[in-house]
Amino acid sequence: MSSIINYLTKIRFGADALDDLAEELSLLGVARPLIVTDAGLTASGLVDRVQAAIGGKQPAPVYDETPANPTEVAIEAAVACYHEHGCDGIVALGGGSSIDLAKGVALLASHQAPLRQYAVIEGGAARIGSEVLPLVAIPTTAGTGSEVGRAALISMRDERKLGFLSPHLIPDVAICDPVLTLSLPATLTAATGMDAIAHCVETFLSPRFNPPADAIALDGLQRATRHIRTAVHDGNDLEARSEMLMAATQGALAFQKGLGAVHSLSHALGGFHDLKLHHGTLNALLMPCVLRFNQPHCEDKFDRLRQAMGLAPGTDLAEAFIQLNRDLSLPMRLSELGVTRDRLAPVAQWALEDHSTATNPRPPTLEDFQRLLEEAF
Repeated sequence: MSSIINYLTKIRFGADALDDLAEELSLLGVARPLIVTDAGLTASGLVDRVQAAIGGKQPAPVYDETPANPTEVAIEAAVACYHEHGCDGIVALGGGSSIDLAKGVALLASHQAPLRQYAVIEGGAARIGSEVLPLVAIPTTAGTGSEVGRAALISMRDERKLGFLSPHLIPDVAICDPVLTLSLPATLTAATGMDAIAHCVETFLSPRFNPPADAIALDGLQRATRHIRTAVHDGNDLEARSEMLMAATQGALAFQKGLGAVHSLSHALGGFHDLKLHHGTLNALLMPCVLRFNQPHCEDKFDRLRQAMGLAPGTDLAEAFIQLNRDLSLPMRLSELGVTRDRLAPVAQWALEDHSTATNPRPPTLEDFQRLLEEAF
């Protein structure tokens, strides 16, 4: 039986929590949901398992064209699918891309276009109202925590990756079933797991005052750093998978207090449609150089991060994360991902304007972002 947790939203957590989906949809008054997912999960059979859990005489309509980074164009196509099939709610199945895309659908299907007017940097948070569609989120990765987060990151037509933030975008229910993550390949387990770790680290370092969020972030960091190597190297270890899924959930519960420059940069880099850069991979790669930049402004907090990670006092945190990335066989340089030097200047400007920059513990300038990118290049 799954546990029920209420913190920002309702969470069904535990092996076979998927069995509770029909009950949760009924409680929300949703009779015909649109399943938002990707083609890989359709091919894997997980969509069929969700259809069986929904029940009903006819299968739920499916939109499974979620791209690697959710886009404005894909949201518009999914909204058309939603209206075409007369749906009354959404079930998001997948990683952060599918869940963020589903949030965009829930917003745009209930609010007037264009989507861009609701972005944070456009002053759009206040324009997002309670009429956002009912949404149940079912993560199949242990990373973004989007199933309990208030944000959606969307790549726009002009390749800007913009943040959409509102308490109304938090899914009504998150169904966190670690069994659904068992088939996740090692490379994605590593990258998404580092995304969860980045959330825990950056939200803890955020200067905003929120001790409950700090405590959740440290506990999530402890779980993730203890279990990520096992989850990557033995994907069938259900305990490790469960601990990583909880860490991902905790990272997102905590980042209500904001993130930092790692995310400012990864959001900016993730907007390039042709590169299709993975968000968690970017976070892992950028973490060491941002930690070095921030350290003079948060030495006390670095001590608490070391304790949570089981590191000796005085350990170089940046070097510890470099070694963790090596252990997980993750890329070490932006150039390995196909990023060219001519892209660094616009990325630095976009990072400076990103909503996560305001909560970095050391306020970065444009020149700081340029130096960080050169260091990571």
